[in-house]
Amino acid sequence: MGKHIVMVGCSAPSHVYPSLGIIRELVQRGHRVSYVVGEPLAGLVEATGADIVAHPTIFPLGPDAEWPEDPADAMRVFLDEAIAIHPRLTETFDQDRPDLLLYDIGGLGAPLLGLRYDVPAVQLSPTYVAWDGYEEELADVLKPIRTSPSGMDYHRTFTEWLAEHGVTEDAWTWLARPVPILSLIPRAMQPNADRVPEDRVQFVGPCLDPARAAERWTPPSDGKPVLLVSFGTAYNDQLDVYRHCITEFQDWHVVLSIGKHVSKDDLGPLRESVEVHETVPQLAILDAASAFITHAGMGGCTESLWYGVPTVAIPQAVDQFGNAAQLEALGVGKHLPADQVTAKSLREAVDEVSSSPDVAARLAELRAEIRAHGGIAAAADAVEKFLN
Repeated sequence: MGKHIVMVGCSAPSHVYPSLGIIRELVQRGHRVSYVVGEPLAGLVEATGADIVAHPTIFPLGPDAEWPEDPADAMRVFLDEAIAIHPRLTETFDQDRPDLLLYDIGGLGAPLLGLRYDVPAVQLSPTYVAWDGYEEELADVLKPIRTSPSGMDYHRTFTEWLAEHGVTEDAWTWLARPVPILSLIPRAMQPNADRVPEDRVQFVGPCLDPARAAERWTPPSDGKPVLLVSFGTAYNDQLDVYRHCITEFQDWHVVLSIGKHVSKDDLGPLRESVEVHETVPQLAILDAASAFITHAGMGGCTESLWYGVPTVAIPQAVDQFGNAAQLEALGVGKHLPADQVTAKSLREAVDEVSSSPDVAARLAELRAEIRAHGGIAAAADAVEKFLN
């Protein structure tokens, strides 16, 4: 008999996509899944068959959205939303108790719900996880954030919220506690993977949503290699990069996913071998692509490795710098800092990664390794073990 599983997501597309394949599989296995997500992203979840528990969101979304530059202020967006929606969640699930909580790293209230209902709370991590020695090794990064006025305010607010729900630890201790985690990234993208505790972290690998994987795209009939250019949903105000790709890659079929920041009219005349779209069926295009220019969000990195596509990474913020460095260290990509981007440097970087036999061989090796993680089936099996 199926169980009631609650998935507490967060209202950012890059955090929603990684879980969709797992949720769809759990529903198909007969479980009832309630998926908590901000109202603007409810449509992303509908096709999984989950019951959507939608709520208003304060997340920066849309073409004019801007995240705070201060790291603690950015963290505060997740915390403020978790605090705001928690009464709605307790009211909903007090009447419809779950058998298990799943949660995104941004779903900060889920462990409190797990305590409230005395059921396991399992994190689905769409990015890298802490390793043994993480806090000590990154002290130079973490200390300035935690001791800044915004960081201290975050800590105080979070700690007070925990106390309201019977948790006596302070926020930093609470966040660092051991929790069961299913990692949805390739193990190859995890820093210090050999020091990730195996007793609480299982690498199930990418769980690409079958609905996205089933999308279709017709490759060019002229035989030109395909170059995909995408900076995701939040960092796609990249007019200069798009123009460089149009002028410099005339012997390629170029697919530009430009989002809503840039208008197609801003790009000037387009030849037949350039496609410009607000959004694209990214998995279908990667399946045919010979190179990928990306901002190195973890989702794009994961998908490029899944399909064996070399990358030129132009990171913009947060974890993207580390991801770009990791792709380069793996021997499958080129890290091109944003302030070094020119038409010439873009062309040289794409030529370098797309023509190298060593890169191709390494991609083939990693592609096989990543697909062996188990993906959706392994993740759903793991979830059912927690249920039992």
